[in-house]
Amino acid sequence: DAGWFELKRQLEYKCKHAGCQLEIVNESYTTQTCSCCHKISDSSPKGRAGLRIRGWTCAECGTWHDRDTNAAKNILAVGLDRLAVGIPSV
Repeated sequence: DAGWFELKRQLEYKCKHAGCQLEIVNESYTTQTCSCCHKISDSSPKGRAGLRIRGWTCAECGTWHDRDTNAAKNILAVGLDRLAVGIPSV
């Protein structure tokens, strides 16, 4: 946890110095949510046991996902949505 705190602190410092804004996105359920249909299907990896599952097919829309790529797409979508409406000042 100390490592993540330090990374966040450094990113905040660097962004402030560079004149850009840092937005932290909650990554909860990003590996389980289909980046195509935005649903959490029964076939998505769940809990600690699901950590060994690296790829899965969405039972709702049939799209195959690499676990990490799917999470990255979901996090990017949240970040872009926030930019579209304006990120509130903290």
